[in-house]
Amino acid sequence: MKKYLTLLLSLLVAVVAFADDVTAARDLARRVLGDRAGEFEFRLAPKGDADAFTISADGGKVVISGNNANSMAVGLNHYLKYLCNTELGWYKDARFTLPEVLPLPAEPISVKARVDNRFFLNYCTFGYTMPWWKWEDWEHLIDWMALNGVNLPLAITGQESIWYKVWTELGIPDEEVRAYFTGPSHLPWHRMTNMDAWQGPLPQSWLDGQLELQQKITARERELNMRPVLPAFAGHVPEGLKKIYPDAKISKLSPWQAFTNETACSLLDPMDPLFPVIQKKFLEKQAELYGTDHIYGIDVFNEVQPPSWEPEYLGRVSRQVYDSLIAADPDATWLQMTWLFYHNKNWTPERIKAYITSFDAKRQLLLDYYCERQEVWQRTDKFHGVPFIWCYLGNFGGNTMLVGNIATVNERVENTVANGGDGFRGVGSTLEGFDCNPFMHQYVFEKAWDFDTHKNLAEWTPALADRRVGRTDAHGRKAWQLLIDSVYVAYSSPGQCPMVNVRPCFGKYKTRYANPRIKYDNRVLISVLDEMLAAEGVGDTYAYDLTNITRQLLSNYFLTSFRLYEKAYNAGDRAEMNRRKAEMLSILRDLDTLLATQSAFLTGKWIDDARSWGVTDAEKDYYESNARNLITTWGDADKPLNDYASRTWQGLVSTFYMPRWQMFFDAVDSAMDRGVKFGDKADDPEFLAYKKRVCDFEKNWWRYRVGSFPATPQGDSREVAATLLAKYRDAIAAQPTPKE
Repeated sequence: MKKYLTLLLSLLVAVVAFADDVTAARDLARRVLGDRAGEFEFRLAPKGDADAFTISADGGKVVISGNNANSMAVGLNHYLKYLCNTELGWYKDARFTLPEVLPLPAEPISVKARVDNRFFLNYCTFGYTMPWWKWEDWEHLIDWMALNGVNLPLAITGQESIWYKVWTELGIPDEEVRAYFTGPSHLPWHRMTNMDAWQGPLPQSWLDGQLELQQKITARERELNMRPVLPAFAGHVPEGLKKIYPDAKISKLSPWQAFTNETACSLLDPMDPLFPVIQKKFLEKQAELYGTDHIYGIDVFNEVQPPSWEPEYLGRVSRQVYDSLIAADPDATWLQMTWLFYHNKNWTPERIKAYITSFDAKRQLLLDYYCERQEVWQRTDKFHGVPFIWCYLGNFGGNTMLVGNIATVNERVENTVANGGDGFRGVGSTLEGFDCNPFMHQYVFEKAWDFDTHKNLAEWTPALADRRVGRTDAHGRKAWQLLIDSVYVAYSSPGQCPMVNVRPCFGKYKTRYANPRIKYDNRVLISVLDEMLAAEGVGDTYAYDLTNITRQLLSNYFLTSFRLYEKAYNAGDRAEMNRRKAEMLSILRDLDTLLATQSAFLTGKWIDDARSWGVTDAEKDYYESNARNLITTWGDADKPLNDYASRTWQGLVSTFYMPRWQMFFDAVDSAMDRGVKFGDKADDPEFLAYKKRVCDFEKNWWRYRVGSFPATPQGDSREVAATLLAKYRDAIAAQPTPKE
């Protein structure tokens, strides 16, 4: 009887699992495909030793089989990309077109995962892209993640809602806790122990709304077989905690990135007995409200100087953090970024080893964060056996540049698969912001699956072209071959942005994070656009790419025109200066018209999304100022992070970048009229006055909400791109791109 009941229970569990996975896949298909979802059938396959899917045909339907809902989603995406020449973008308004009659595979297509873990997101993405997202945005992105096989997403929304409960229960007053948090778009850097208070306090309505949102996010991610990576305690505490626990070892860190002492963080020593108490309290409350998959992100020293660089100390700290985590959740795994090992050269091999090997390797997972530039696993003896994920970063600050070293990514992932050892456990995308090169991140997730196409770029590129153009087209294929061969050849760097976005100056750039770094001749993009416009393209991705590439073409030529303006200035040629000045202002106006055609490039949408979180008019204005601040001065004007998150967006170009350039042109003309050399001279009151005007303008733009902008697209991308190519073709063709 007992044996019979056990068998019955097993069968019931199997039926429930079948219903859950298949239902989740069907529901995703309905959200993505609408009425066409009925033309697909989803079946649960045996679990096997790795994730896998099969695409086949049965009774006139496309059948997607997989060992779980996530694998079925990847199978569906593979079918859409390689049999229907289409793909789904990551924004909620993304649309695509299916063939009237779905193609049926002649033979079953079976693909198996090469790695168990597919990680996505970055702390910074929650500031540069997603701070204002509602459930509709997240629901779509989670579907996109499932389609691309992500099963280990960073899930840090709403953690302040938990911390608020922890800190107030420990006796810190309500307003003091909310003032400890930064404004919404700056929360990632509060979470990484970089800054407190900047543009706080957070409204209570924000905390309530984010808690509800995170509950929906984590529930849906788990439904699609993802393990959300939740936060845990890394030692960051409110300064007021010292009043309640005067004996606790709490130290004030140095200000981060030239911010003031008022924003400097306080850190509780992991070896203090209060540390495990707070760890347990936070994790219990978080699990109560968001559940847990027992994997937690903790980054103790990210862009922060440890109190000591002694290897013994570093090992002791990491062991103590681990012990506190295991005491709170015996099944815990600690996930952490290795950005700090790349970013700070004080992390020598000896110190890294001490820090990551002081506790059980099986209970941790490292993100090798910026592998397209430097693979830390290569210089640390494969992280000394600690499991790691190979990650492509690809974007800093949400900057808008065509950039990505796809051939290197291909070679390095394949080499890691072959030589990374037993510790190699997955691939990931750690982008700081959703940028203008989405295919690069989709490509990285394809590398997680064992099929031949992505391993050979000569074979993969035509398939990419077909789905970006929306159909098989010789012109589209030629355009994308040019892009892959000539443009996507270099890694992204911090501050890599068009000259349009740079605070104007002659000679060396005066702002730290501002350099175009163009590695190709801009005239290549003329050929690309000629081919793109000759293609019979259809769909959202085709229109997006036309706008995106034209934006880069004009932005690159703006740099050319500026260098010619600078050359004329040095020669004292006022006529040529005026001609180039008029040309640059014309480019800026044309860029604004072009960018208005795409929702993803609208400042108005960013601002409207921010205001939508406000309950009162005062809250709406607060969120708008915070949203404007991040994408312009970042913090205070004329500090190192100024323009770090610059974007060539409609609205920013016309009301922020263009007035700034006009101020520069006026100041140069004034200096020439006075017979003095324009430059950064402490003894030139005219120049100092100009510099103050620029800083005041930048601060006023976000503080007083200068300008209003459309939040919905206007105009036809193809028509505008064709008009602007014709307008600038001859001028661009006549000039090589300056080497930056």
